[in-house]
Amino acid sequence: MTNIVLVHGLWADGSCWSETITELQALGHEPVAAQLSLESMEQDVAAVRRMLSTVEGPVLLVGWSYGGAVITNAAQGQEKVQALSYIAAFMPDEGESVSDIVRRRVGSVLPETLRVTEDGHSYIDRLVYGTAIAADAPAERTALASAVQKFARLGIDGSPSAAPAWRGLPSHYLVASEDRVLPAETQRELAARAGAEATEWATGHGPMFGRPKELATYLDGIAKGL
Repeated sequence: MTNIVLVHGLWADGSCWSETITELQALGHEPVAAQLSLESMEQDVAAVRRMLSTVEGPVLLVGWSYGGAVITNAAQGQEKVQALSYIAAFMPDEGESVSDIVRRRVGSVLPETLRVTEDGHSYIDRLVYGTAIAADAPAERTALASAVQKFARLGIDGSPSAAPAWRGLPSHYLVASEDRVLPAETQRELAARAGAEATEWATGHGPMFGRPKELATYLDGIAKGL
């Protein structure tokens, strides 16, 4: 049994992992999902460390999308964390931000799908959330994810990373080759730079929506190696 801490991305909340949590429990693990404020990177790192304080080691720390940048920072100094798993995720180096990584390539659908509130928060247009995040997932699942999405404060993606935990921990990267948010080639580059063990699936940005059972099996395989 391994404790698995799951960290969501922008425009989502911890419920994005619901089906994967159920499958991981069936495999004998004790998964928990952190809930990020999406107000600042500092607050989100603190939220993950707070969650880590409630579980015993060894821990597999998993980050999806923006959550990858969060775990890159949150795992520093956390001895119970034995490995990192990045799911179509941002994997910044020291001094690098999520927005720096975004600017590497054109092709993301986010510029045309994001909407901004009067008080400076962003969300994905609910009508296109599914096609943007997980076109291979059941429409009813992404409709639910769209309905509960958290708004992200503008500028949160500009926070520079501290020294990355992936330099000292075994890291795994799941590349989503059909990703419409973070280009697959960028994902491959991030994994290679970090020396992460890379696996590639023909899936969209959110495999927890389209392939939750397979995702649980994938994480189970990593956890068994801890």
